[in-house]
Amino acid sequence: MANDKEFDVAMSDEEWKKKLTPEQFHVLRKHGTERAGTSPLDHFYEPGTYYCAGCGAPLFDSDTKFNSGSGWPSFYEPKDGAVETSTDRSFFMVRTEVHCQKCGGHLGHVFEDGPKPTGLRYCMNGCALDFKVVEKK
Repeated sequence: MANDKEFDVAMSDEEWKKKLTPEQFHVLRKHGTERAGTSPLDHFYEPGTYYCAGCGAPLFDSDTKFNSGSGWPSFYEPKDGAVETSTDRSFFMVRTEVHCQKCGGHLGHVFEDGPKPTGLRYCMNGCALDFKVVEKK
């Protein structure tokens, strides 16, 4: 989805439509945005890992999640090599789009108003994420 890059996980629109819900397809494959405050993951703080809902790639650890007050799940840092960014010039503004490096799915945007240690806010669409609890040992 980002530029014309080939990704490790690639499917046709019809294949993605079979795999994803209509909202997930709209967000992940068509650069859509879910309504603020609608994701159950926004105020969810269990220990675990957040994965791409499209391809299952691990994206964020729960210990990097914070309450940004934006209405979307927010993180200050992705897992190493998990995401890529590109310039988004839609809606008469310039933002930095965040997408899954494995399948290119649109996840959200990153802003420079987050907490320490990075100062970044990865503002993600909850429907673009799957969460798995850390297994207790």
